Amino acid sequence: MHGSVDGESEDLLAHVLLPVANENDALATATALEPYRPSNVTTLHVVEKGEGVPDKTPVVQSEEIARESYAAVRTVFPNADEHTAYARDIVGTIFSAADEVNASAIVYRSRGGGRVMKFLSGDLSPKLVTNADRPVIALPHVDTNE
Repeated sequence: MHGSVDGESEDLLAHVLLPVANENDALATATALEPYRPSNVTTLHVVEKGEGVPDKTPVVQSEEIARESYAAVRTVFPNADEHTAYARDIVGTIFSAADEVNASAIVYRSRGGGRVMKFLSGDLSPKLVTNADRPVIALPHVDTNE
């Protein structure tokens, strides 16, 4: 897979940033990405910090979820790097992390559900794909009974 940026050919899968929510999501996303054989994978878990309001999940618990997520990705990509970020703005944090690790693309897997469910759960896909400064690759969603 090659794209062109200002006339230069660039491998879209040279270094992908893989945002994941939890262990099941991490394994399902890594498994969906595996057939495309990216050269380098950095797994991102965003710990949602309250920034003046109570945290959704205690930080210690969120950090454990991150560790479990990284371990799940490593069952598919043993050399995957990890990146933990602390913020409330998930999409902005994904973009910042992509800059920090110099990712060639952001790769994610939709979590499924109908339009109403996505609206109620705050689906981030529209913001992710419309505001990105690099390619965003949406992997096919396969129901894994999450």
